[in-house]
Amino acid sequence: MKKNTMQSLADALGVSRITVWKALNHKEGVSETLRQKIIEKAAECGYRMPHTQPAPPVSTPPVKVQRSVSVVVSRPESSTFWMQIIHQIAKELSRLGINMMYTYLPSHWYEGFQLPASLTAGGVSGMIVLNIYDPAMLRALAALSLPKVFLDTVPLLGADQLNGDLVMLEGRCLVRQITNRLIESGRTRLGFIGDVHYAQTNTDRYQGFLDALREHNITLDETVCHTSPLPLHLHTEEIESFLRGLTYFPDAFVCASDFIASYVASFFDQPAYADQKRVVLTGFDNSSEYPSIAGKITSVDVQTSTLGKRLAQKIAFRLRYPDASFECSYITSKIIYRSPLTSPDEDKALL
Repeated sequence: MKKNTMQSLADALGVSRITVWKALNHKEGVSETLRQKIIEKAAECGYRMPHTQPAPPVSTPPVKVQRSVSVVVSRPESSTFWMQIIHQIAKELSRLGINMMYTYLPSHWYEGFQLPASLTAGGVSGMIVLNIYDPAMLRALAALSLPKVFLDTVPLLGADQLNGDLVMLEGRCLVRQITNRLIESGRTRLGFIGDVHYAQTNTDRYQGFLDALREHNITLDETVCHTSPLPLHLHTEEIESFLRGLTYFPDAFVCASDFIASYVASFFDQPAYADQKRVVLTGFDNSSEYPSIAGKITSVDVQTSTLGKRLAQKIAFRLRYPDASFECSYITSKIIYRSPLTSPDEDKALL
């Protein structure tokens, strides 16, 4: 009986001996169809297969999908306060291996407006929402299925309606403490300036102001408070009109932000009101971008660098665990008391 050899297999199949050898030893250079044909012929003829194991499949590393997060803002000309937060978000996302992009939205929803395709067509994995305070715009963003982190909201839209995580700057307790310090210093005629309908943080700060008045049984004088809307580009006109219309100036104005306090300070810088320099101003944010008040008034030191990092870490967590329960968190800050509200011990510490 003729012995089956590689050559006999090659002759039977009309291929070269080297092709048979490659096929039986799982070497490259033979199509899978021909390899299978040679193996089947060898089995049919009783050919003794070589003692070699099939080459392990070549494993390719999984392709890493690059994630992207959009920072959604409504004002491209954002202040230093917002830009510092955005800068830290970008740095932290980069460290986490996540791309960042901007999406600019108008400050108010209008008929016919549609959210940009970058948010609706799968271009990003999630979003961080900053300085958007229009209820209709926030509702449209909340309706998206993307993972979301919001910094602040509006009084009309609570945390339970955002379909995302909410980060708030605690203000009620802090402003209550500042107002208490004013009252304890003998300043009992107090006013508040800030649009309490604009942002939940403003509402909270106003509530802290009211809390302190109640604690000391002081009746709110609404005539020295401006809590109605302050249009974005009309702050100077609105605040000046309000101050000029007062029949008396209080001992102090508690302002919802340093931004607001800077407009009030500019009003009192006018020669006609130089004698009103006794009116104490307090703010919130401890901003360095308003020379008239920077480092001069009592304020709350919001750490924009760590705030930006926290927002980035929260969206990274949400991307990793999209089904986790939504979170509403409050970040508290340190009050920076400045003269005339510093205590004797604090005055020594400043020297």
